[in-house]
Amino acid sequence: MTMAAIFINRLTVVGVGLIGGSLVRALRRAGAVGEVVGVDLDRENLLRAKQFGVIDRCAESLADGVGGADLVFVSVPVCAIPSVVRDLVPHLAPGAIVTDGGSVKGGIVAACEALMPPGTHFVGGHPIAGTEHSGVEASFATLYEGKRCIVTPTSRTDAAALETVVRIWETVGSEVVLMDVEKHDRLVAAISHLPHMVAYALVSAVEGYDRLGEGVLQYSAGGFRDFTRIASSDPAMWRDIALMNREGVLEMMDHFAAYFATLRALVAAGDADGLERFFRESKESRDAIL
Repeated sequence: MTMAAIFINRLTVVGVGLIGGSLVRALRRAGAVGEVVGVDLDRENLLRAKQFGVIDRCAESLADGVGGADLVFVSVPVCAIPSVVRDLVPHLAPGAIVTDGGSVKGGIVAACEALMPPGTHFVGGHPIAGTEHSGVEASFATLYEGKRCIVTPTSRTDAAALETVVRIWETVGSEVVLMDVEKHDRLVAAISHLPHMVAYALVSAVEGYDRLGEGVLQYSAGGFRDFTRIASSDPAMWRDIALMNREGVLEMMDHFAAYFATLRALVAAGDADGLERFFRESKESRDAIL
């Protein structure tokens, strides 16, 4: 990553966890940001962020935190994003840009755009990156390198604000893709939200399999642990995602159920050729993305 000149004099991060903390670390490493102010309901997490050098100042409130900021990055559970933006907009400086890292865009972008005072701007964003860990201690500067970030402009998006948000994500090493909000929500329902639903359901199903009475999960090996790693993610975050992208998630759950039913029928019929074909086609699709 090449060093960039400072183009964000003051950045405020609301929710200084894995996503927000990693963005700051990457921007600092690139030399692209001046002062960083943190806002977080978890005061201990905020103090750790200051101790680790992720932020320069702990704000006492949203009003204190966003005042004078060139850019505000909101990284809180998706259901809370519109209410956080509603509370912070009265305190924004003229020309300030607000963006987010939420993995649902439709409802968020529409609500937040409507809240912005004249002369301030909202641009929706979603970095497709993360781990199963949370909190500022889980953040690291290379999280976004080589990853995609989807930015979702609308007909109301200010061109200069969009350019700044795109520049931020490119500065931290991401490939930026511009996308319609509805397309975004259906795409992530398939590639991110459905896999998390399956992982949580699989862990619950295996844990609930009591026929052996042996505590089945304690015998799980690498395959099961790797497949279900994402079920260690923040439950509150995934509750909110399932609710906010309910239509997309339900569509993909039904679509998955049809394929799973096909696989079950092949097993029940003892169809060796059909099973091998099903597995081979899936393998080829999976191998093609590596």
